[in-house]
Amino acid sequence: MGPSPVDRARPGSKHHLIVDRYGTPLAVTLTGGNRHDITQLLPLVDAIPPIRGLRGRPRSKPRRLYADRGYDFDKYRRLLWKRGVKPVIARRGVPHGSGLGKVRWVVERAFAWLHQFKRLRIRYERRADLHQGLLELACSLICLRRLRTHAR
Repeated sequence: MGPSPVDRARPGSKHHLIVDRYGTPLAVTLTGGNRHDITQLLPLVDAIPPIRGLRGRPRSKPRRLYADRGYDFDKYRRLLWKRGVKPVIARRGVPHGSGLGKVRWVVERAFAWLHQFKRLRIRYERRADLHQGLLELACSLICLRRLRTHAR
């Protein structure tokens, strides 16, 4: 007999990832498996580096932020609006079919790219800083691969 299915003390860790529209990782964090996803929303948005693109000042924050139902809290919607980011978040309690799946698949594909690295799929490291380092290294390799394919 295993642990109770309603037990919140889940072992392991969670990878929190924010990507651009093409699936290139912009920021990544690591938390314990028993933490809620919403706790990392604002730190992830703050961790996005300024990105040069068109002429002018580099953008330091996204225009829009797409997220699933786990991030549907009015408090965080207001905080994102105050930062100048339009939240596009599926509402809890509303049937599926909001159309967010058309853009959310990019995030799921980025997680699939990330978990191709065996050291991230199964956590062998006891220390969180080592696992965070491997997570950032994997994101760097994904960015390098994306740049190589666009350079051709």
